Amino acid sequence: MAIPVLMPRQGQSVESCIMGQWYKSVGEKVSEGDILFSYETDKASFEEEAKDDGVLLAAFFEEGDEVPVLTNVAVIGKEGELVEEFDPHKGSDATKTKDPEVEKPAGETSKVVEFEVGEGSENSRVRISPLAKNMAEKMGVDVRSVKGTGPHGRIIARDVEAAEKTTVAEAKQSRPAAKPETQKTEVFQSGNDFEIKSIPNIRKLIATAMHQSLQNSAQLTHHLSADSRQVLKLRKKFKKEYAEGTISQNVTINDLVCFAVIRALEKFPRVNTHYLGDKIKWFKKVHLGLAVDTDRGLMVPALKNADDLSVIGLSRQLQELATQARSGNINPDLLSPEEAGFTVSNLGNYGVEMFTPVINLPQTAILGVCTIVPRPMEIEDGVYGFVPMMGLSLTYDHQALDGGEATRFLAEIKNQIENLSV
Repeated sequence: MAIPVLMPRQGQSVESCIMGQWYKSVGEKVSEGDILFSYETDKASFEEEAKDDGVLLAAFFEEGDEVPVLTNVAVIGKEGELVEEFDPHKGSDATKTKDPEVEKPAGETSKVVEFEVGEGSENSRVRISPLAKNMAEKMGVDVRSVKGTGPHGRIIARDVEAAEKTTVAEAKQSRPAAKPETQKTEVFQSGNDFEIKSIPNIRKLIATAMHQSLQNSAQLTHHLSADSRQVLKLRKKFKKEYAEGTISQNVTINDLVCFAVIRALEKFPRVNTHYLGDKIKWFKKVHLGLAVDTDRGLMVPALKNADDLSVIGLSRQLQELATQARSGNINPDLLSPEEAGFTVSNLGNYGVEMFTPVINLPQTAILGVCTIVPRPMEIEDGVYGFVPMMGLSLTYDHQALDGGEATRFLAEIKNQIENLSV
């Protein structure tokens, strides 16, 4: 029995997704658990696994297509089974297929798009199908140089594919051989010593968010160092208990710092806010954002009600969030900047001694946690020694916080770290 594959709904706020790469081809055998395709929301990238064994009988969308959630994107079944009833484009002008061999002789659609290209006197109208037009835009193919093989000279999908292959082949001949790429990218332009490639959708989203953050806020960063002896002592204690099986969670230094930050936020509620221009949103609970470095790019999931957790519970839930983000199983709703009141970004594991984190708007501030470095300090009267010091970098929106209050908040984080009790 043929079974449709739906575009998953990743969170209640997601209405559509961008189709990514297909890992299986039409006609190929599929086993339960095999990755069928990747897809992206406006916040993250995911992979969809096959729920049944069989053959991939049809794929109704291509890379780059915007697909409404819960729409049929493919069909898995036995070879020879009919799939027309599952086609979401049935009866419309936009029918698409993953296999170009299935295209109708007259092109993939009966609808013709005519549009102007060029500038000035070079303006001309091009007859092209919607699918071919979409493909040309994604591939960077100049349709003015493409000869259409469809009815009345219309450009169809196979014409764009042929033109793109020719362009890539010419580009390869003009540059030295390179190592094969691990990820599929689009080459827009190349020379002997450079290539201009496409970037993933999630990278575009991150770039836009960072630019908007710096453009729409008055960001200032204060740097301070905290004595880390107490944190290291607690980390050693938890590590030993975890090894002995006394506790089920391996509490990290980052977990302990986050625990200290939560306690500081409870004392400085103005920092646990969103700056909304002419008003401020105050949070009664601490929803903590955690910056996570993933293969797909930076993600910042929010841990709701973090102030209700013990250090063990906090560690467990932070680890779960980070794992879900890296595996692509995170709930997209938790990636919205509006879900967290404050964010922690830890680059200590990379040896970074100082940096300037960028605020995840509309949040009022973000804390950068740096590596631990031994520094000379007076231990008692006239006696000096090297003490492990952790760098802390607080970036805040000066529109929402005065420098004095931001400094006192950062000093409270330092105090909580140096006197942490769990």
